[in-house]
Amino acid sequence: MTTRSGASGGSLSGGPGGDGPADFPHLDSRGNAHMVDVTGKDVSSRKAVARLVVRMAPTSARRLASGDLPAGDVLALARGAGLLAAKRTAHLLPLCHPLLLGETTVEIAVGEDQVEVTTTVEAEDRTGVEMEALTAASAAGLTIYAACASFDRTLSIDDLAVVEKSGGRSGRWLRDADGAVHHDPAGH
Repeated sequence: MTTRSGASGGSLSGGPGGDGPADFPHLDSRGNAHMVDVTGKDVSSRKAVARLVVRMAPTSARRLASGDLPAGDVLALARGAGLLAAKRTAHLLPLCHPLLLGETTVEIAVGEDQVEVTTTVEAEDRTGVEMEALTAASAAGLTIYAACASFDRTLSIDDLAVVEKSGGRSGRWLRDADGAVHHDPAGH
């Protein structure tokens, strides 16, 4: 296996099942990180859905749902943070291309002892929007965490994942509730 030490002292290797940098498109032939050239790709409809769960004490979930927090309407703040983060992904993550996003949504469902954040990002572009959906979900989850952290020490952010993706050469895939991935290369 080809491995290259990064500036942080860690190592970079090929993608899952691969033998080296050639299997990971963000590494050049010498193992150096670079942005992937997407200029030759066709523009297509792209969509990604990401999800995470903020786990908390039941009293925190009740306070969040009722709007009884010092920060005010935290759910509205979290939706705004998610939308802003989706638009700013290329500024936060060095290997992401700036994209002109179409529809972007942040849905938040408060349960008995958790909050589920689901983000959907769509664009007509040459590269996917998975990172935008993940970044949006992360920012929304972090906003909820920050608003509850002063009174709830049980908080955690868990299960961040892309649960649906479509567009581009790889087609469409879905992750079911058990984590299994179902792929349709034709995109149907």
